[in-house]
Amino acid sequence: MTKIRTRYAPSPTGKMHVGNLRSALYEFLIAKHAGGDFMLRIEDTDQERFVEGATEIIYRTLAKTGLKHDEGPDKDGGFGPYVQSERMKTGIYMKYAKELIDKGEAYYCFCDKERLASLKTEIVEGKEIMIYDKHCLSLSKEEVEEKLASGAPFVIRQNNPTEGTTTFHDELYGDITVNNSELDDMILIKSDGYPTYNFANVVDDHTMHITHVVRGNEYLSSSPKYTRLYEAFGWEVPVYVHLPLITDENHKKLSKRSGHSSFEDLLEQGFLTEAVVNYIALLGWSPEDNREIFTLDELIKEFDYHRISKSPAVFDIVKLKWMNGEYLKAMDFDAFYEMAEPYLAEALGEGFDLKKIAAMVKTRIEVFPDIAGQVDFFRTLPEYDAELYTHKKMKTDAASSLTVLTEVLPILEAQEDYSNDALYQALLSYIGQKGCKNGYIMWPVRTAVSGKQMTPAGATEIMEILGKDESVRRIKKGIEKLKGE
Repeated sequence: MTKIRTRYAPSPTGKMHVGNLRSALYEFLIAKHAGGDFMLRIEDTDQERFVEGATEIIYRTLAKTGLKHDEGPDKDGGFGPYVQSERMKTGIYMKYAKELIDKGEAYYCFCDKERLASLKTEIVEGKEIMIYDKHCLSLSKEEVEEKLASGAPFVIRQNNPTEGTTTFHDELYGDITVNNSELDDMILIKSDGYPTYNFANVVDDHTMHITHVVRGNEYLSSSPKYTRLYEAFGWEVPVYVHLPLITDENHKKLSKRSGHSSFEDLLEQGFLTEAVVNYIALLGWSPEDNREIFTLDELIKEFDYHRISKSPAVFDIVKLKWMNGEYLKAMDFDAFYEMAEPYLAEALGEGFDLKKIAAMVKTRIEVFPDIAGQVDFFRTLPEYDAELYTHKKMKTDAASSLTVLTEVLPILEAQEDYSNDALYQALLSYIGQKGCKNGYIMWPVRTAVSGKQMTPAGATEIMEILGKDESVRRIKKGIEKLKGE
């Protein structure tokens, strides 16, 4: 059985988009699930879009996400070079283009910009595409050699038939047949001598023994041309797996301008790498048991690419936040505190037991930036409305809360031990005397010391953090508010 070999072949054009990361993840999982090889190849032939530092982002992202490549520019597995611009220096692309010319499957085109501008265009998938009319295919061998000898600029085009059909197979979409009349003679070698993305892809995938080509379904329309190139060379066509589109919540294509469209954007927004990888794995793929939380090793074991959907996958930031929250809950506390500490320090400044507060918020936040909104009341009591004291379930209102705060104030002033347990016992004793439910007392106290409807901890835990002086000050302020002073 042939060993499965997949490749991630990004262009170094900036941050790694969510769609690119999903492609890399699926390519990694397909290879590793079958005990195969996962390769990294850098496609830098589009010099106009090249972004300085983008290659480092690719390496950093793969390392951080655990998508360890078996071969690449830094790991020669015998199929290098693994950078297209370096491969170009070997003359590989021109060699194969000339081989197609010799077979009649490609030809030199010397048309200038003015002539090309005069040709008819068609609207394909919303874009205006120029349809080349095969003008230079009719040039004689002598004419071609004369133009080449004179240094006339040229491109090399694929010679696609105008009649008949081409059929290719995709693992998700099945057999797809197109009329050859729809296939344009795409450029293989550009006028600067560089191969086009499409041509370099085919040559590199074949010469690097790639068995499974995994990419976004926007490449479905180009696949007949790829297939014709493989067939023209007499090469085996790889297994195609075209992945569904990723859309935003409004079912529009996830834009690079979206605030959460790249892996680095998500990390900056306080998401955990493991949660992002887990979530992206489910953007188009689902396991048999509809489970949602997976480690990378578990994904390798479970991943079956035949369970990838053809339907667009919706990037739901709310769902990702929920998943991230689940990872935070399960996280080792020391590891959590190390990541949470900068957020706590920024929100609270000095003078607080940050570890205790971290323990309070660990199960209550979804992303680290949520911390500020959870703990800001410790630093400064917010302005709040007296209506906050009214709670139907606790059976409290402004009048009952005023009575409670007035009666617990001397208890809290007399209390020396401001540990959570001691404070809780003191208030529990008062509750016993009153013969009421805990919430009837604790709700007004918690409201007074926090000024918030939702807090990450109960009244006595909050007072332990605040200390005696601040707790008493806030209770007094609550009494004043309820009195309308």
